[in-house]
Amino acid sequence: MNLKHLYYFWKTAKLGGVVKAGEALHITPQTISGQIRLLEDSLDTELFTRQGRSLELTDAGRLVMEYAEEMFSLSAELEQVLRHYPKGRPTEFRVGVSDALPKSLAYRLLQPAVSLADPVRIVCHEWDLDRLLTELAMHKLDLVIADSPIPASVDVRAYNHRLGESGLSFLATRALAARHPGAFPGCLADMPLLLPGEDSAVRQKLTSWLDRQQLRPKIVGEFDDSALMTAFGQEGVGAFAVPTVIEGEYLASGDLQVLGRAADVRTDYYAISVERKLSHPCVLAITASARTRFLPGQE
Repeated sequence: MNLKHLYYFWKTAKLGGVVKAGEALHITPQTISGQIRLLEDSLDTELFTRQGRSLELTDAGRLVMEYAEEMFSLSAELEQVLRHYPKGRPTEFRVGVSDALPKSLAYRLLQPAVSLADPVRIVCHEWDLDRLLTELAMHKLDLVIADSPIPASVDVRAYNHRLGESGLSFLATRALAARHPGAFPGCLADMPLLLPGEDSAVRQKLTSWLDRQQLRPKIVGEFDDSALMTAFGQEGVGAFAVPTVIEGEYLASGDLQVLGRAADVRTDYYAISVERKLSHPCVLAITASARTRFLPGQE
């Protein structure tokens, strides 16, 4: 069996058609179709049923896909391991950070990776979680850091490695807090509030917590990017919530104060990888550090 033919079949099945596979591989759809036909001829069985422009896997195709998935995942993992094998040059560490994650928290989670004895060159990308998981599945990333596990709606073969958890602290400028006196959490009732975007994991938990407290604050901003939300909060536009584990970093300037803490609004943090058993030295450093000294509530 020609492995190149199998690879084209695998890409076509994974990406949903010869056109998308051709775009990913930078070859024509006609070439891919021809290679798949050669594979089918060599196996003496049809792998796709063709209905107009769409392709669907046959029973035999699904079986071949299972084996191909395992073969090429192992191949990519082997390449990754060898790529990081010591050769006297910096280890490259490609990591994706969910845009909902506070930047200072992301740094503290990643910092152990760049403090290894051997030199490391970190390549960091920040996108929404779905896009990061797609890049991870294609082995373009070594790790994804996020505030939620892999969503059930995302079909990727990857594994969640829980790092820890944190409650939430509500912060506001001293001037804004002075204009809305009262005990927490009641002071939030008439205070302008900044919230994470609707797709973030903490947004749903925060909204549920406000409902339980019977609070209806004035929502003046929603942000997919946590850094932008923080910038608005530091200018006094509204109160905002941050992980309690890093609240001290926000208070260091002296311009902000803690309104109160919602210890029962727990956010879990995850390292997501295609490896069930972690082997990348940077990933091992991150998970070991988080579980032993960084976040409370570790497993």
